[in-house]
Amino acid sequence: MMNYPSLRTFVSFIVSVAFSATGLCQRPNIVVIMVDDLGFSDIGCYGAEIETPNLDALAAGGLRFSQFYNTAKCHSSRVSLLSGQYCIPAGDKALTHAVTLAEVLRDGGYFTAMTGKWHLNGNPLDFGFQRYFGHLSGATNYFKGNGSFRLGRQPWKVPPRDFYTTVADVTFAIEFLNEARQTRKPWCLYVAFNAPHAPLHALQEDFDKYHGRYDAGWDAVRSARVAKQKQIGLLPVDQQESLRPEHVPAWNDLTPGQQGNEVIKMQTLAAMIDRVDQEIGRLVEDLRSAGELDNTLILFVSDNGACPYGGSSSETDVEPTSGGVSLGDSTGWAWARNSPLRYYKQNQFEGGISTPAIVHWPNGLSTKAGAIAHEPVHLIDVLPTLADVTESTIPTTYAGRDLRPVSGVSLKPILKAESLEDRPPIHLQFQNDRGLRSGDWKLVSFSGDAWELYNLAEDRAENNNLAEANPERLADMVESWTEMAVNELHLPEKFIGPPKRTQQPHTHPKWSKYSTQSAATSSTHTDTRTDLKPVGAIEPRARRNTKLEMADGVVRLIASGDDPGILIDWRDRQLPDGPYRFVMRVRAGDAADGELMYTVNPGDNPQRGKKIAFAIEGDSNAWQDIDLLIPERQRIFRLRVDPRKQPGELLISEIRLIGADGSVITSWPISRTGENRKD
Repeated sequence: MMNYPSLRTFVSFIVSVAFSATGLCQRPNIVVIMVDDLGFSDIGCYGAEIETPNLDALAAGGLRFSQFYNTAKCHSSRVSLLSGQYCIPAGDKALTHAVTLAEVLRDGGYFTAMTGKWHLNGNPLDFGFQRYFGHLSGATNYFKGNGSFRLGRQPWKVPPRDFYTTVADVTFAIEFLNEARQTRKPWCLYVAFNAPHAPLHALQEDFDKYHGRYDAGWDAVRSARVAKQKQIGLLPVDQQESLRPEHVPAWNDLTPGQQGNEVIKMQTLAAMIDRVDQEIGRLVEDLRSAGELDNTLILFVSDNGACPYGGSSSETDVEPTSGGVSLGDSTGWAWARNSPLRYYKQNQFEGGISTPAIVHWPNGLSTKAGAIAHEPVHLIDVLPTLADVTESTIPTTYAGRDLRPVSGVSLKPILKAESLEDRPPIHLQFQNDRGLRSGDWKLVSFSGDAWELYNLAEDRAENNNLAEANPERLADMVESWTEMAVNELHLPEKFIGPPKRTQQPHTHPKWSKYSTQSAATSSTHTDTRTDLKPVGAIEPRARRNTKLEMADGVVRLIASGDDPGILIDWRDRQLPDGPYRFVMRVRAGDAADGELMYTVNPGDNPQRGKKIAFAIEGDSNAWQDIDLLIPERQRIFRLRVDPRKQPGELLISEIRLIGADGSVITSWPISRTGENRKD
């Protein structure tokens, strides 16, 4: 029996021939770029101090949106992007009631490829993509990857070194484009970066670039971003910022230790976003070199706003520049990164659902270069828009699936410098967080709490709840939300019920927990307290490749690799001002070069602080006294001692920090009497 090609294969062949014969192969190529957990103000052309010249150039030559909405959550935004539907009616992660962007364009004669984060059921090759590299999981270690990496359908082993996920995504994307060009078909490429989603990991060169840039804290950064947003025309000059939420303290009320921890987090986030921009630049340059840039529609979007899931803000002396060190997100920085909007990822307030969006298409845009579209649009509009501009058909039936109607609308009129004639209300929902955007008005509920009502034309920051002043409008919008939830979104009853009792202030168990001090600790503050705790209460911490064993007041330091040592952290202690002497006794069997490092800024890493070298003589039968002058007249915050820079062992005893008056401020190990002595 002869094997006949499937109907879909035959139709695709006919369509391909027709396109070649009629010249429709000049339809635009498509690049859709989705980043993960990007705040509204996180790139330069949306107000950031982070260096994103490639995205800024795309915006300057293209079109930005000031009210581009998502679902406020990772996987549901991917469903909406690919299907043109809200998440649940599309079949959620299984996409059982949807046809995807890749399937629509593939069946319309396009070569389709994807790299990066999938985060849905199955494999991208099951849903219309013809090439795939990336991780199927919702997050991954940027350096080490995880077991979900695939090249096509085959497991792909992450190399043990010289690997970073953001870079690999674009490297494979360019390889797929080279293959697409051989087919002489138009192509569609979807790049789904995991960055800047946690775990926070940055390449060393990118991390170093932002050293010291966030020492001023989130209050200063937020104010600067809002000022820039107004200056570049993204926001009106009279735009109000969202009010500081109760759970985000003023930067100067944080303890020095928490400030240091938070500085490292934002430094890492900035480095991750910078790297995304660099890789987008590499992809754009490939398009330019191939002569394809002008006829390629590039769409840049995010799945949700900045993520606030930081938990407890622990102190750290790490640089997350390898796969062995990971940091979580930060609620305080999420507040700044979503400037000037309210709240974060998962919430249906503006900070969770409104993110940067850029379209660049020299051959297709009729808008002025650098224009900003202020009409509210949503990820559900992407599929109908791209089907429209590529002259592809969205089917109403599809083998193996029970399709539901697309909810989005084509944004082609906006691309042609026209207005949308009839924008249906935009339904907003993730679990019990819900809302509705209808014209200038916004209905929103925090985690099932009482409905709130805002006029976004006058109050984009959602500061002034108008629910009590407009009961009829409130009731009408609640009715509209409920009707859409039942008839269009097919939501389970548990997500539709009436709101719970109003809960203020809003809280979430995953938001960062901050303990504050009554006043900021200044790096030049003189401590006048007399009840300083002995250093024995601040146990020094062994660094990597270091093991500490203590017995009878003597510490055995065992170094098993490079860069060993101990760290002493006084950021939450009010030390007197310097100068100081750091003294200790050591005994070692071999000579070694040692180094002491310290910081005068709570946000600095000792490795980047000031350094004092010393030498270990190497006599296993005799103790050597080390006495180092720390000449600072201001207080120090962290101190690191590296008594040797290579594997080996040595003994340490009687570590003391001695103040300007000769008294011992702290000591370790603590003597049996616990008394400080005078030197």
